[in-house]
Amino acid sequence: MLIKRPFDLTDNDVTDYALYQRRRDFLKTLGGMALLGAGGLPLLAQAKSPFSITDEPTPYEDIISYNNFIELAQGKTAPAKRADKLRTSPWSVAVDGECAKPGKLSLEDILKQNPTEERIYSLRCVEGWSMVIPWLGFPLADLLKRFEPTSKAKFVRFETLYDPEQMPGQKDRSYDWPYVEGLRIDEAMHPLTLMATGLYGKNLPGQNGAPLRLVVPWKYGFKSAKSIVRISFVEQMPTSLWMATVPDEYGFYANVNPEVSHPRWSQRKERRIGEFRKRDTLMFNGYADQVASLYSSMDLRENF
Repeated sequence: MLIKRPFDLTDNDVTDYALYQRRRDFLKTLGGMALLGAGGLPLLAQAKSPFSITDEPTPYEDIISYNNFIELAQGKTAPAKRADKLRTSPWSVAVDGECAKPGKLSLEDILKQNPTEERIYSLRCVEGWSMVIPWLGFPLADLLKRFEPTSKAKFVRFETLYDPEQMPGQKDRSYDWPYVEGLRIDEAMHPLTLMATGLYGKNLPGQNGAPLRLVVPWKYGFKSAKSIVRISFVEQMPTSLWMATVPDEYGFYANVNPEVSHPRWSQRKERRIGEFRKRDTLMFNGYADQVASLYSSMDLRENF
């Protein structure tokens, strides 16, 4: 996996999978003789990002049909079948806690204030599978800074919509709802941390966490809370839903680490959706150059 540098970016970096494939074929036939832009192929509305990786994206249909979203339903295919119950408009996000300017923003205001860009990230599930997803979104830090977190804001707590009628999975009393996740403040402010609003150039499907979800590419997928309605700056480390439910299996940090296995799943290898053979899992999911310094003084076996 290679993260692009700005001068590596080309107009091959597109959002629609079919268009992506067609443009790759077209460029091959050009043999580098032509440039795209005015008078060429249509350019995309979203900006491109130097943080994208160069791996081939997972097909759109696989991304929207193979999901973990227990708020909607258990199992990989059931969330997509239940997603039609989720109403994403109107939608708003409350921001509170240790900040100078707490408030509540509508989805429209959030999108107006935060231009989206495409970022192709690898998503690694703790269960041992992975995908490569062309997200649309904006840096989470851009949103958080508007609320002016104070020096007491050591962590950021994320809360998913709680409404069992829209999210039938929340009728399961095995969990202490709502779904809660958290990041350390420096993790939340890291340039890789994204608030996703879409994928493959389209609005985010319900089963993928519409209309707003967190994406933290160096952590296991369950850290990326979906359908977020509340963000809180807090002084103490928040307890996530999974930490409360199975504390021996799920820690706060959940960094992808092939050297520290989950009690039920080895983390040394992963099966990328669409591939037959497993591949080696990379430290921090391949983003070690960007994030390893965040944890340089920590024992990652203890802080799993």
